[in-house]
Amino acid sequence: MDLRALLSIPYLLEAEAMETEPGEWLLRLAYPELPGCTAEGVIVEDVLKDLERRRIEMIVELVEAGKQPPVPRPPLATSDPLWTARELGLSGRVSALLVRTAV
Repeated sequence: MDLRALLSIPYLLEAEAMETEPGEWLLRLAYPELPGCTAEGVIVEDVLKDLERRRIEMIVELVEAGKQPPVPRPPLATSDPLWTARELGLSGRVSALLVRTAV
């Protein structure tokens, strides 16, 4: 499976909100099928972007190390991981790897 397909795999998302002080909340998001892929913060949109950034970086690092990321279900046919990587401001390395596999 190439990198584009691996980055198009949908993972289960867990969300947890915790009141840290009266009226103050912390949001924790995780992809439990990718061990260690978590993000925390107070603004939902920022936490989700951070989690997606971590997911992509984790999968790329595994592929570069010659390891297979978890594949709990087939890739989404409508996913565009190159757009997502660019939208999240990921390094040129990730975008370059995706472009290389698209050719």
